Amino acid sequence: MKTEKRHRLEQAGWKAGSASEFLGLSAAEEAFIELKLALARSLRHHRTARALTQAGAARLLGSSQSRVAKMEAGDATVSLDLMVRALLTLGATPAALARAIAHPATLSEEPARYDTKARAKKKP
Repeated sequence: MKTEKRHRLEQAGWKAGSASEFLGLSAAEEAFIELKLALARSLRHHRTARALTQAGAARLLGSSQSRVAKMEAGDATVSLDLMVRALLTLGATPAALARAIAHPATLSEEPARYDTKARAKKKP
């Protein structure tokens, strides 16, 4: 977030922080989520590189379009096993998987940051 925007939001009573801070995640939980999101971004990258729609990728994977959408969103109901098998089916190499895991924010933007309203109690 730009410094100027952060300053304006803080002046208005908002607090800027990471998703990890907002959700109170442990380091292990944060790492797991980043891993899953890295695989999700890689899956979308490999699907679009092959000029496939989600429905087309679903046909190759023997799945449904909605399931592919959930994989690309990093949905909690999607296992890492399924994401890795889908990536390999779409042509990802083990080296590409390793790169996605080692550099999780390189296929997309930096990890999301959320703004939360700081609630100051009014004195009576």
